[in-house]
Amino acid sequence: MTDHTHEHDDGCGCGHDHEQDHEHEEFVITLTDEQGNDVEMVLVETFDVGEKVYALLLERENPEADGIILRMEEENEEMALYNIEDEEEWKSVEEVYNVLVAQQE
Repeated sequence: MTDHTHEHDDGCGCGHDHEQDHEHEEFVITLTDEQGNDVEMVLVETFDVGEKVYALLLERENPEADGIILRMEEENEEMALYNIEDEEEWKSVEEVYNVLVAQQE
């Protein structure tokens, strides 16, 4: 998981209704945290930054916890998720994400 996190709750403006019962199909991904524990994450939304696509993920069992943003890339006709390790890339992603949040408020 990445070191860059954002808090998401009822007033976070991420466009996700944290109180809503999820009747639609969830896209769930299992990630391993720094302690080696498997954590189920739900794909909340995707957004573009330039030519790249990024995914906002929240913990399935704890949607109030910090979310993470990962880069999505297609590999062999399947989607793969990658940590954002380049500081310049992260700054660009964070800027676009903050604009999206501001538009939803």
